[in-house]
Amino acid sequence: MKTLKEVQAEVVEDFSMYDEWLDKYEYLIDLGRRLEPFPEDLKTEDRLIKGCQSRVWLDTRTDGDRLFFRADSDAIITKGIISLLIGVYSGRTAREIAEDDFSFVEQLGLRENLSPTRANGLASMIATIRETALRQL
Repeated sequence: MKTLKEVQAEVVEDFSMYDEWLDKYEYLIDLGRRLEPFPEDLKTEDRLIKGCQSRVWLDTRTDGDRLFFRADSDAIITKGIISLLIGVYSGRTAREIAEDDFSFVEQLGLRENLSPTRANGLASMIATIRETALRQL
């Protein structure tokens, strides 16, 4: 299994293939389309990520000390963003996630190139993933 830093470096490299932000948005949209279907019965209030303008549901299951995430959103770019995050963090240990600084997100330049409401949503997604990991320690 690749290390967390290796996976993050691959994501940064994938993103850097695109020069224009329009192409990067298309890449995010494509990531969102590839998410596994999210069961309607899991779209509950307790799975909604607070602080997102769009509705973003995050479901977590544990297997030993590893966390596995699945998610969905009602907004296409937001769905791509959560897809990117769970692609990096799903299957990792709670400790790996809790101790990570999520700096690869800065390397992608996402925050600077998202609308303020989407940037706030990104921060909420990161905080929720981190808090979920911290609760498992």
